[in-house]
Amino acid sequence: MSVTIETTDDLASCLRLRRVVFIEEQGVSEADELDGLDNTCLHLLARDGATPVGTARVLFDGEVAKIGRVCVLRSHRGSGLGAGLIRAALAAAEGRARKARLGAQVHALGFYEALGFTAVGPVFDDAGIPHRDMVRDL
Repeated sequence: MSVTIETTDDLASCLRLRRVVFIEEQGVSEADELDGLDNTCLHLLARDGATPVGTARVLFDGEVAKIGRVCVLRSHRGSGLGAGLIRAALAAAEGRARKARLGAQVHALGFYEALGFTAVGPVFDDAGIPHRDMVRDL
């Protein structure tokens, strides 16, 4: 099977993936994970055949596209799918924003740097996990 990434209205599948990765695996509280912004975001869903395996969302705020809630099921990590989701989010933001921004978990800074992002500002706590803001031009 091949993995596809598309924009989606299937928010339920995106939320199930985020529950597994962020709430169950990483211990993020449901209150922190469900921030009330999903209805205003563009959502991406990666499927392996018919099975959802990864997701990301893009929140447009003026000229900034905020990429967030990027996650991949353990079974598909290391496959390049995370990078594919980021590239798809950047492509979706082209023409709608001038900059992309995201809050990266500190352990993933190198992953995002390889995709053209630059870390800015200090390390901060988000849901008990150290993060750093990152930006790149579109």
